[in-house]
Amino acid sequence: MIEGDADKGAEKPPRTRKAGGGTAGGTGTGRQASTARGGEAGEERPGLMEEVVRRENLLAALKRVVRNGGAPGVDGMTVEELGEHCRKHWTRIREELLGGRYVPQPVRRVEIPKPDGKGVRLLGIPTVTDRFIQQALLQTMTPIFDPTFSEGSFGFRPGRGPLDGVKRAREHIEAGHGWVVDMDLEKFFDRVNHDVLMARVARRVKDRRVLLLIRRYLQAGVMEGGLVSPRTEGTPQGGPLSPLLSNILLDELDRELERRGHRFVRYADDCNVYVKSKAAGERVLASLERYLNKRLRLQVNRDKSAVDRPSKRKFLGYTVRANRGLMRLKVAPQSLARLKAKLRPILRRGRGRNLVGVIEELNRVTRGWVAYFRLADVKADFEEADAWIRRKLRCIQWRQWKTPRTRQRELRRRGLEETWVKRAACGGKGPWRNAGAFPMNIALPTATLQRWGLVSLARERSRLQGTI
Repeated sequence: MIEGDADKGAEKPPRTRKAGGGTAGGTGTGRQASTARGGEAGEERPGLMEEVVRRENLLAALKRVVRNGGAPGVDGMTVEELGEHCRKHWTRIREELLGGRYVPQPVRRVEIPKPDGKGVRLLGIPTVTDRFIQQALLQTMTPIFDPTFSEGSFGFRPGRGPLDGVKRAREHIEAGHGWVVDMDLEKFFDRVNHDVLMARVARRVKDRRVLLLIRRYLQAGVMEGGLVSPRTEGTPQGGPLSPLLSNILLDELDRELERRGHRFVRYADDCNVYVKSKAAGERVLASLERYLNKRLRLQVNRDKSAVDRPSKRKFLGYTVRANRGLMRLKVAPQSLARLKAKLRPILRRGRGRNLVGVIEELNRVTRGWVAYFRLADVKADFEEADAWIRRKLRCIQWRQWKTPRTRQRELRRRGLEETWVKRAACGGKGPWRNAGAFPMNIALPTATLQRWGLVSLARERSRLQGTI
């Protein structure tokens, strides 16, 4: 029997007949007692569902869902329509939530390409009403669970983020743990066992109505091609509650790593354990694989997991480079490739536009990218990206001039000597080759591009680091 199976009777919803707020058995007021990591009971408080539907909590949830935006669910309702929908139907929905009768609608299946371009990631988009209720649940449950989570956990937590995880990883490496167990959980969000997860939620949530509602969200069907399929495992990415549920489940892995005295950093299902030798890393990986399979019913993807030097792996978009005994953070090659892939559609659309407009669109992407990678110590990656962007813009300008005659006229107007003018305009070389050649660097210098508003990634990084 899985630990916590004794609570299953309180967690499993009775059979229902109507989705989206239909009747379903199961009531109970329940009372919520928050507990500490050691399991000691805290002070009792009113039922958790009453906290969920409290006016202040709902207003904050509504504001957050509308701000986040996002695509409609299976009912086609947009976030702009949510406020009016709640004004008309909230009394009924609230009664169903308090009575333990609310039934979520199916999620809409969406496929998005993975960042590495290998395969797709499956998302389940809830309706905006269900996103609203999940957000209200999240705001109520986070203060109960988050204070008990591990110091090594950084994913989707208040006051923590990926850059904090990157800093912690660097600390472990600099402390002499020069090998990393880079562990990939195979299709984690699709493989979560509902009973195992709910047993861990029930350790701190005692309100049976909340437990019923969470299980119904886990079991809500998936609509694809107009057909609804039941779901027996997994917690679909796309809803506000999914990250918290994943942290609740994987907190048990964090506790086990702490018990063994390991140095680790976990961001959602991305977990790195830092050790002092390759042999130790191999033992840790094999041991954790057995633990996850037996305890949490999760599988480690051996093809993507590895024991290696940190400089040969990436973590949250970063990698490291050793320099005179110090570990210097740098942008992982895959992250630089993803930036270029994101900019290419903007640059392709720029062939018939004014370059100032293209630059404005590029800046909206590059500013955010540099803000994320501002911890990088290696400047060369930013300079390489700068040079690539400038060459792409010169390539657009060369294409816009179209004919050899126009190109000669424009190059002369920009002060190039006649020898260079004819060699560039009539040399028969392609746009990309000419964009990197001397004449176009003179005709469209970096200073001009910066005057038109182009943000230098290298200078922006230095500004964010406070070095200029």
